[in-house]
Amino acid sequence: MDNPSVNKPLNLGIAGLGTVGIGVLRLLQNNQKTITNRAGRPIRIHAVNAKNRHKNRNIDLTTFKWYEDPLDLATDPDIDVVVELIGGTNGAAYELVCEAIKNKKAVVTANKALIALHGNELAKMAASQNVPLLFEAAVAGGIPIIKTIKEALAADRLIEIGGILNGTCNYMLTTMTRTGRGFEDILKETQQLGYAEADPSTDIDGLDAAHKLAILASLGFGYTFNFKDIFVEGIRNISPHDIHYAQELGYTIKLVGMAQYHSENKLELRVHPALLPQSSPLARVNGVINAIRTKGEFSGYLMLEGAGAGEGPTATAVCADIIDIARGNTIPMWGTDWNELRPATLVPNSDFNKAYYIRLIVEDKPGVVADIATIFKENNVSLRSLLQHKNHMTTDSENTVPIVLVTHKNRESSLLKSLKAIYDLPAILEKPIIIRIEEP
Repeated sequence: MDNPSVNKPLNLGIAGLGTVGIGVLRLLQNNQKTITNRAGRPIRIHAVNAKNRHKNRNIDLTTFKWYEDPLDLATDPDIDVVVELIGGTNGAAYELVCEAIKNKKAVVTANKALIALHGNELAKMAASQNVPLLFEAAVAGGIPIIKTIKEALAADRLIEIGGILNGTCNYMLTTMTRTGRGFEDILKETQQLGYAEADPSTDIDGLDAAHKLAILASLGFGYTFNFKDIFVEGIRNISPHDIHYAQELGYTIKLVGMAQYHSENKLELRVHPALLPQSSPLARVNGVINAIRTKGEFSGYLMLEGAGAGEGPTATAVCADIIDIARGNTIPMWGTDWNELRPATLVPNSDFNKAYYIRLIVEDKPGVVADIATIFKENNVSLRSLLQHKNHMTTDSENTVPIVLVTHKNRESSLLKSLKAIYDLPAILEKPIIIRIEEP
């Protein structure tokens, strides 16, 4: 083998100098010797780009060429790899990746939204130009789930992928569970700590997790589908009362993203809060940590857990892709030729078959529970348990009471039909709260 130090350097053009971009610069500088040895050749930053050239980033950028326009990175003949860390589904990020591929440059990105929404188009472009497009950092930060699926599990047929895919929501639900405090209070704290953006909707409404789930499903199952058909529900409606009752029932509430193979050309993809048995590995994943579990026909269950975001973990994933390119160790973007991907239909939530947690606020008078039970029976919804605590919740009247029901597995359409009829009962004072139960 040739001495890596005498091999031609791999020159990078980095667009975006936010948290991850600066982390990549620091990692390449601090671990230069180790990275050179593992890459088999030197890796050098040739040029950089960001919106504000004069911002203090606490790192010396004077040794790198600066481009005001990120698209100039794609046409610079001295750049071998364009590293896109701008973010966003369209605009500069999309244009840069497309232009880089057209100019036969390898691309590394951490942009989950871009890959989730434009991945098939970009895979086709990259294949036509015979250049790699790698995105390990796009899902779960430093957790090497993309490489695991592409390489370690390449021979197996996956039938389930999912887990805890958003650190912001996991931190919030963990803190609500530990402290008993409410959603809005915890959200403000999460923003002050820097775990949530000023506009946290992408995280707390489940869209961030859906982007990651879409990538994992396409990669793991080999199908294409309409991103808009993924069932997505966030955590805004989770209250301390639900967390308390879940604990009493032996569960922990988490935001989960799950992808399951049903049959040829039929997949189930969903993001929503779920009650997890307290004994399950995912229920014990707390704070900003992410965890992803796969189930294969031969490999069985495998779970990877670690930091899902942050400068260091995400930069490590970006640099791992760069090292692969330096070595020539690249695999097609989706782990197979893009034209081998097949279209799939996603299962609607009305066809989900799950157990459910239901919380009702009712007038405390005789016959209410019997009326509720009758409606469930008429719709073939089987109940497993019922909780009723007279004064646990603060209400406007002493004559109101919360009722918590847990069902056996039922078709969701039957459950929703039941709840619509129950909500029409005069004794029901608030819209029912339903949370799916995720059990093995």
